[in-house]
Amino acid sequence: MYEQIREDILFIIFYTLVTGMAMMASCYLLFRGGNAFAPDITPPVRLRRWTAAFFAAIALCHLWYLPTYFLSSSDDRMLGYLIAGLLDCMTAIPLAIVVLLVMLQDRRRPLWPVCAMVMPLIVGRAWCVATRSEDLLLVLFTYFTLMSITLVIYMVRATRQYGRWLRDNFADLEHKEVWQNFVVLAVILLTFAVYSFDIGGLVYEYAMEMNVIILICYLLWRVETLSDLSIPINDMEEETVTTEDMEDNALSLSLRNNIRPLLQQYCIDTQLYLQHDLNLFQLAKAIGTNRTYLSQYFSAHGITYNAYINDLRVRHFISLYHEAAANQRSFTAHQLALESGFRSYRTFSDAFKHMTGRSVTAWMKARPEDKAQNEGLESPKWQNIQK
Repeated sequence: MYEQIREDILFIIFYTLVTGMAMMASCYLLFRGGNAFAPDITPPVRLRRWTAAFFAAIALCHLWYLPTYFLSSSDDRMLGYLIAGLLDCMTAIPLAIVVLLVMLQDRRRPLWPVCAMVMPLIVGRAWCVATRSEDLLLVLFTYFTLMSITLVIYMVRATRQYGRWLRDNFADLEHKEVWQNFVVLAVILLTFAVYSFDIGGLVYEYAMEMNVIILICYLLWRVETLSDLSIPINDMEEETVTTEDMEDNALSLSLRNNIRPLLQQYCIDTQLYLQHDLNLFQLAKAIGTNRTYLSQYFSAHGITYNAYINDLRVRHFISLYHEAAANQRSFTAHQLALESGFRSYRTFSDAFKHMTGRSVTAWMKARPEDKAQNEGLESPKWQNIQK
């Protein structure tokens, strides 16, 4: 295989291009201030930096694996391969895991468990390099497999928790959900499994380079289209002061018991729910309370903040629809959905079906009396929160 690679100029060029692509992606994330993929989105700075480090590690991986293709001695080639695998365990593998964790913005997770997780791989690879032996590779492969399974299980749970956090704090979920992390995770695990444990074959080498290109493109797009969900420090300080003042004041109990009329006055009557990207913090600030009280209020009624705002938006859509129909004004459901505060028609369609039990198309084709009956099908949770 190594002789084939040395003689295949096309593969060497391809390999070099992939290396340069990874380095360019790293420099882009580190040094470009704007967002070339989605100018209206501000991605998390911390995620950009960690992803840039991961891309740089991919480029370096290519550099320290390259000599193994040109070494003539099998012993030297094996040593170079072992050293490259050790460097992978010290850089690319932990950075890949960190990128996945940093994508979850519900809280800042400690990163020291990542070091503890990959340390056996580093120690095992170092022992292989020191002894110039491959005897431990099977054990390391088994550990890597178990580590990957554990990581997948953890990411499933963490992503589900993250999804619940999103629905408790944000009305618009576009550019915030990260279920695609599982796609990234699968590609990363596949990539490093085959890099660390050689299968052989020129076709395999080409496939691996294509795999790296897909990983870089997908991860770059994912990072740049993920919104930064952190609260500005000034706003956080204001909320902290307000919360402390309220805890020392009898007004806090009154606010918790009277959030419903405050929502009616400052959210429903003012149509604040039409504001794009309205989050729980902003709504709490508008009605004169804080996130903790408002979140507890929604939880006590068995409804998420996301469902509350989207139900208001669906009601607004229905109102706009009847108004446009009565005035015989031309319109589209997509246009009315945007006017109702939704960023995308798909989100509106899901929210509409969840509230009414019908698709938008089926509801619009229904008879007027059926529409009126359907609009009265309010969930018990919604009825409770309005009382």
